[in-house]
Amino acid sequence: MTNKLWFQAGVGIILTLVIIRLFIEVQGIFDPLFIIAGTIFVPLLLGGVLFYLTRPLLYFLENRKFPKWAAILTIVFLIVLVFYLLFAMVGPKVTEQVNSLVDNAPGIINDVEDYAQYLLAQRDRLPDSLEEQINDMSGQIGDRIGDIGGWVVSFITSFISGVITLVLVPFFLIYLLIDHRKFVPFISGFFSGQRKLWVIKTLKDIDHTLRSYIQGQLFVSFLVGVMLLIGYLIIGLDYALLLALIGMATNVIPFLGPYIAVIPAILIALVQDPIMAVYVAIIMLIAQQIESNFITPNVMGNALDVHPLTVITLILAAGNIAGIWGIILAIPFYAVVKTIIKNIYARRQEIRSTATREV
Repeated sequence: MTNKLWFQAGVGIILTLVIIRLFIEVQGIFDPLFIIAGTIFVPLLLGGVLFYLTRPLLYFLENRKFPKWAAILTIVFLIVLVFYLLFAMVGPKVTEQVNSLVDNAPGIINDVEDYAQYLLAQRDRLPDSLEEQINDMSGQIGDRIGDIGGWVVSFITSFISGVITLVLVPFFLIYLLIDHRKFVPFISGFFSGQRKLWVIKTLKDIDHTLRSYIQGQLFVSFLVGVMLLIGYLIIGLDYALLLALIGMATNVIPFLGPYIAVIPAILIALVQDPIMAVYVAIIMLIAQQIESNFITPNVMGNALDVHPLTVITLILAAGNIAGIWGIILAIPFYAVVKTIIKNIYARRQEIRSTATREV
């Protein structure tokens, strides 16, 4: 019985739960480790993203007989140049729109409140259940508006912390570019024979999965931002560039990102002209359909092969567990786990086939 897969899986699950329980009981001992991990998490994550974006360029330069140090310096210089050009070309316009939005924020809030009051005035014509939901939502909106000052303080604090954190990103990127080829030999060095070959293959598959997701998702997000910007400029929406950048940023959240991005755009459109909100919704729908049916399948292919219902479930669960970082990292984490499980299954099938042939 101990050789049965279901028995081994059950024992593994029980041991995992026991370890998690013991870890929770003594987690105070690991608080310093959590602080260190929390400090390096964001710069390591950003350094990893930049690594996957720039690694093809590193290989290209090395194939052109560049010394590694020269190739890495070239990559760092190009990254700085790209960010400088983006800041020089886009920064002033974004700053202008942000300042304008901040100046007009009281008027926008008043207009949104007027719309809310109008809807509340019509609530007597609505079913009782829907009326209760509107009352609850109006109370929540009022509470949120009252917390704007807290949001501003929190944003400033997070911004300063982010700037300090970004100082560490180049160091992680450089070390990843220098030593990334040593990782697989280091891990596989603990194994031998067929197991070592399996570990090497699994690590390469994980690398392929992460590369496909990061490069593909960022490229898709860029294209979505461009489509939104073009659409917003065509209809003459205020703060078009800022709203397109928000759409580009939220699109890193699979499936739900476009719907999150449309909320501020619709609010601005309602204030500008109510019919504009319909145009914004149409633009977002068109961009989302183009992205999901044409861009993503051709850019990312079937590298992840995750069902939309699975995506929604993972995002909702990860959001409740780990907040915004859980939402962002849920899909790549799931894809990596799925890759490992597929390799484990393939390895077991291979062992079983070999044993059958020997018999």
